[in-house]
Amino acid sequence: MENKASNNSGIGFLDLGTSFVIGLAVGFFLKKSIKMALFVLGFILVAMFLMESNGMFSVNESALEHTVGGGIDLVQSLASFLKNRLDAMTFGKAGSAIAGFFVGLKIG
Repeated sequence: MENKASNNSGIGFLDLGTSFVIGLAVGFFLKKSIKMALFVLGFILVAMFLMESNGMFSVNESALEHTVGGGIDLVQSLASFLKNRLDAMTFGKAGSAIAGFFVGLKIG
């Protein structure tokens, strides 16, 4: 009986293609970045609202909505850019990269 070396590393992501791993890394990074930015934004907003309720200053609602809207537009353009960049890969690799991107978003 012959002993065959197994190619299974025990870690599923190490057995995947390069484009899938690139997409996975980009998706994971994007989701973590968005979560971190929302955490910081939420903290700042809560602090501002607490200071406003204590009479330290007043919040201009329209300026706040405009600023947050600009941030949302920036995140949407970044996500669109990353998706287009992954689409630009060769046909076989693009599908794998996009699949990795969505898996990265899911697990991030």
